[in-house]
Amino acid sequence: MNQRVSQFMATIKAKNPGENEYHQAVQEVAESLIPFIEENPKYKQAKILERIAEPERTIIFRVPWLDDKGEIQINRGFRIEMNSAIGPYKGGLRFHPTVNLGILKFLAFEQVFKNSLTTLPMGGGKGGSDFDPKGKSDNEVMRFCQSFMTELYRHIGADTDVPAGDIGVGGREIGYLFGQYKRLKNEFTGVLTGKGIEWGGSLIRPEATGYGATYFAEEMLSTRGDGIKGKTVCISGSGNVAQYAAEKVTQLGGKVVTMSDSDGFIYDTEGIDSGKLNFVMELKNVKRGRIKEYTTKYKAEYHEGKRPWGIKCDIAMPNATQNEIDAADAKTLVKNGCICVSEGANMPSTPEAVEVFLNAKILYGPGKAANAGGVATSGLEMTQNSMRLPWSREEVDERLHIIMQNIHKTCVRYGTGKDGYINYVNGANIGGFVKVANAMLAQGLV
Repeated sequence: MNQRVSQFMATIKAKNPGENEYHQAVQEVAESLIPFIEENPKYKQAKILERIAEPERTIIFRVPWLDDKGEIQINRGFRIEMNSAIGPYKGGLRFHPTVNLGILKFLAFEQVFKNSLTTLPMGGGKGGSDFDPKGKSDNEVMRFCQSFMTELYRHIGADTDVPAGDIGVGGREIGYLFGQYKRLKNEFTGVLTGKGIEWGGSLIRPEATGYGATYFAEEMLSTRGDGIKGKTVCISGSGNVAQYAAEKVTQLGGKVVTMSDSDGFIYDTEGIDSGKLNFVMELKNVKRGRIKEYTTKYKAEYHEGKRPWGIKCDIAMPNATQNEIDAADAKTLVKNGCICVSEGANMPSTPEAVEVFLNAKILYGPGKAANAGGVATSGLEMTQNSMRLPWSREEVDERLHIIMQNIHKTCVRYGTGKDGYINYVNGANIGGFVKVANAMLAQGLV
């Protein structure tokens, strides 16, 4: 780490103590951007990076709600409105016990660059609560969502801030949140994305992040005259992103051999084909069961309390959560012949793991580029809401595919080194930064 990065990070850590995930996200970006900014003094003089690293607005609020026993429960709600230079704030809501200010600031910061890369007019934000939907009844989730939105509605709007779903916030939660917003504001607007298809949602939105990460992997492989067909793929997670990554990999001729949840992972040497994937979708989306149950129906190994990165594969797709691949995992993947990593989750590789991938010169697609398909399709949902006109499944998928190709081109433009190796980390960070930075320069002291 050069001296300028060290000085910058010392300031960030002093102003944001104890927010380790946020420090990690900012440092990863700073290491790419500060050398670029030194070569482009207009960004340095205007202190653009310092401004981007400070949220425009941070909202923290109390969320009281009534459980099924009639007892009052209290959670904390957040919304980080990070940057609106190129459009209204856009980013998901996460309901999970681990949610805190530092995690949401890291996600909001990443979102600024990710949204910029899509080329769509969206700023960056993130929000959520330390509420855990797991084990709660539908009525409890509804009451919590109504209380959460009773405060949040004051701060969002179709042209101000448009939240979406994230971990713990799926179609059920978005429905309850939207219903309460509509009731409070007496208006039907595209204030949330990830809505049901019958009431303003977009086709392909559930599939978008997983599909997009797979399209990005295919684009990376194409730079070496290769593709997904015939490749063995390790996927972590078994939620929305993992499910549709597995679906698209299978459609493109790859073989998915692992999926996981917080209890452990399954390893199916024969591959998780479309029929087996339907079982996983039913298990996770309807029965809300554990991935271990896969082994009661199909011949597969179950590894309790472990992650799938010790399994030999050509492509790794971490789709679960932040920092799930550490340096040891990364070394194992490279040693076992992994040639491509495409991140469906946000920051799933530790800095030490990323260093391993880059030093080995494998194809490594960081989350802000590889998983941008989700927010890109949210942007397409916003467009359809504004037009009051839905697009067909094929049209949305085609637009998503083109957006992922364009993100890849941006990464190649800004990330190709003198030796020809494409550093997608640098490419994504610099490519995402330039558009936001130029907009901030044009708008003055914002």
